[in-house]
Amino acid sequence: MKGIEFPADDNLIVGLDRADDAGVYKISDELAMIQTVDFFTPIVDDPFWFGQIAAANAMSDVYAMGGEPKTAMNLVAFPLGDLDIEVLRQIIMGGLEKMREAGVVLVGGHSVEDKELKYGLSVTGFIHPSRVLTKSGFGNGDMLILTKPLGTGIINTAIKGGLASKELTEKTTMLMAELNKTAAEVMADYEVHACTDITGFGLIGHLAEMVYGSGKSLLINSSETPVIPEALEFASMGMVPAGAHKNREFRECMTHLSPNISPVIRDIFYDPQTSGGLLICCASSQAQSLLSELQIRGLTGASLIGTVLDDPSEKIFVE
Repeated sequence: MKGIEFPADDNLIVGLDRADDAGVYKISDELAMIQTVDFFTPIVDDPFWFGQIAAANAMSDVYAMGGEPKTAMNLVAFPLGDLDIEVLRQIIMGGLEKMREAGVVLVGGHSVEDKELKYGLSVTGFIHPSRVLTKSGFGNGDMLILTKPLGTGIINTAIKGGLASKELTEKTTMLMAELNKTAAEVMADYEVHACTDITGFGLIGHLAEMVYGSGKSLLINSSETPVIPEALEFASMGMVPAGAHKNREFRECMTHLSPNISPVIRDIFYDPQTSGGLLICCASSQAQSLLSELQIRGLTGASLIGTVLDDPSEKIFVE
């Protein structure tokens, strides 16, 4: 923020000088602490699944930095006069189940009474200082791997409109609740130069954060980018969330779409995701091996979607 001076510390590895997924503070030569926080309003009707999705989303930032989440604190805003306390119990239980899956310990939290229900976590993780991944740092010819398909924002809009089937609702809910733990474990064994997770800014928005200030550009192959098939149908019907249009307005100046890119694909690329996959920038010599291992480990939707270009215009080219 312009005009605001933030405290400085020589041990701060990742702070507010550049937008990134989490803060990282060096504790010793062998250990650094990752801190992040995230919470939001319900995006599914089932409170238990909402708790799982919100927890997975909050922990994702630690995975995107290359780290391992270890502790968490609940953040709750709850309308006591409007909802049964059992709803809150189910949300907390959902969050706890996802924390157990991640090997994370709940150590506390804070709640307030509010007219609008909100839930999420403050998460602390750890990593070796030399292994911290940020959104920047890729080199010429590096390749981009996306580990989850796009389209959850569009599907959720269709769900709210009563157009999505029960099977599609369940599939999308489980996708959003899926941890990025496996992807983080796999990429730790490869030459990864940068990483982020795809959430509210959509694929283009997060690509823009990566490319800004890099002196490079990105080439994205739309035909190789994984998309939930039903999202194509709903996007063609106009079931596109307002956030996608806002993302487009903000980042369109950095994006060059090939003439053959349809408005439907364009909207999906700007679609705000909830608890999306990791976007991994890997050395080209290892990208195919990394992708293969991701798929073997169960991330069957993972795909090579693009390449880093030696182009100082800092643009995102979509073909």
